[in-house]
Formats: sequence, C-alpha cells, structure tokens
Amino acid sequence: MSPTLRGALLSLAAFAAYATHDVVVKYLGGHYSSFQTMFFAGLMGFPLVTILLLSDRRDGTLIPRHPWWTALRTISAVVTGAMGFYAFSVLPMATCYAIFFAMPLLITLMAIPMLGEKVGLRRGIAVIVGLVGVIIVLRPGSGEGFSLGHLAALGAATTGSLSSIIVRKIGRDERSVVLMLYPMVLTFVATGALMPVVYLPMPVTDLALTAVMAFLGTLGALGSIAAYRTAPAVIVAPMQYSQIIWAAIYGWLFFDESVDFYTAVGSSVIIASGIYIVLREGTPSVSQNRPVLENRSRWEIGTFPRISSWLKRLERGGDQT
Repeated sequence: MSPTLRGALLSLAAFAAYATHDVVVKYLGGHYSSFQTMFFAGLMGFPLVTILLLSDRRDGTLIPRHPWWTALRTISAVVTGAMGFYAFSVLPMATCYAIFFAMPLLITLMAIPMLGEKVGLRRGIAVIVGLVGVIIVLRPGSGEGFSLGHLAALGAATTGSLSSIIVRKIGRDERSVVLMLYPMVLTFVATGALMPVVYLPMPVTDLALTAVMAFLGTLGALGSIAAYRTAPAVIVAPMQYSQIIWAAIYGWLFFDESVDFYTAVGSSVIIASGIYIVLREGTPSVSQNRPVLENRSRWEIGTFPRISSWLKRLERGGDQT
C-alpha cells in the first residue's frame, strides 16, 4: 500500500472516531448540561496529559512566552467546546458539521490580518462561495431556520478558527506542553466551578460514556498524527469532510435525524470551497503561511490535547535523534 493511500485511510479512520465521539456528546447533551459533559470528559483526559508532561524532558517552564496570545487562545478553546457541545445537543449532527466545515474559510480570512497572509482572487472567491453555503445552511429569515443552536455552532467555528490561527502565530515559540495543557486546565477549572449550578447525578453507564469520549478523542488524535506523518497534508486534510457521511448515518441510526435539502446543498458548497482552498494552499507559490493546511487539528474543545502540538513534539524529537 502506498504511503498516500495509507495516510488517507488513517485519516478516514481518525475522523470516524471523532464522529463517534460526537455521537456520545450529542447523547449526553440530551440529558446533561454541556458544561457537565465537558468537565467529566476533561477529567477523563487528564491522565493522558500527565503522561505527556512526564515524557517531556526538555528544559523549560510552563510559563508562556506569549501570555496574552496564550490567554486568548485558551479562552477561545474553552468557548469553542462549550458552544460546540451545546450545538450538538440541539441541532442535527449533519447541520453541526456543515457549519463547522466553515472553519477553513474563517481561518483563511483571519490569516490576513493576523499572519500577514495574502489571499488572491481565486481563494477570495472560494471563501465567498463557501460563506454563501453557510448562509444556505443557516437560512436566516426563514421560519424554521436560524436558532440559538445555529448561533452556537457558528460561534464555535469562529472561536475554533481563532484558536487555530493563534497557535499558528505563536506555535514556533511556545512549548507544545504549554499549548496542550492550558486549555485543558481552564476547561477543567471553569466547568468545575459551574458544577454546583448545573450538576445532575450521572448513573455509572453515563459516567462511563465520558471515559469513552476521552478514549475516542485520543484515538482520533493518534490516527490523525499517524496520517499526517504518513501522507502529505494536502491529502489528509480533505478527509475531515467524511464526517458528514458519518453524521448522516449516525443521525439516522441513533437520533431519527435526516439531512434536509438546504443542509445538503449548503454542505456541498462549503466542502467544495474548503477543498479548493486546501488544494490552492498546497501550491507553494500561492501561500506562504498555509494557515489551513498547517491547522492539523480538528476544532479544539479543551477536553483533549491538540494534535498539532503532539506533531510538533514528535518532529522535534525526530530532529534530536
């Protein structure tokens, strides 16, 4: 099997794990506050972070070199998780993914002022077309369209994009452990502070599902890491759109959901524009920063580490050997 095919298959498997993770998020979101779900998912993910911290033997402290950017990125990651978890609890899975798929478009736009990225006419048109696709999914002004759940999903896509751009901006200077640890700690502390207000007793089966979430998130991250270490980013990145297929299957199977016409059309437009942006960034003469291709993580929710940070550590470790 060629490395390219192996990388694509690993990425497909990783995003299948992520989609299954989101099924658990949606199920628990129907019974508990998103803050409670995030708290226990983060709690279950802490052993992994502890192992990562112990394995990092390089000199350095946990004090960020860019404290303000780190603080903004940490807050945005927590907000992304809260809004994303809520969106999954009230919207069909396919609708959530369709809106989250706008992230490459938003990253491209944010990269202009924050990274000095120059976006030419073709990518500019692709962004506009993709945003039209988002409007088709949201259907503002229609009787059955825009809701608080749609606003939460759009907000999660925006703050998730901001978090990704900040990591791209400061990632070369900050220790990967700092980038991994801070969002998880703030998620745990912030959601823990809300527990007296939102907590509902959880049976053992539901508590076990939060551990399943942590496991699936880790499995997806490991699969993504393996994919990016095997095949070029231009091959791996578009595989994220396979989640819309899982969303349709899982939504129908577990939640009696169907993909409506507007979501299907809007998703197709968003995916087409996103793939075009990825392919354009893969052309060296087009993009210096490659903000979308270098954003090798799914949207960051603060309950498990970002794979871009893991990859950075592995690449540095390889350089030292």
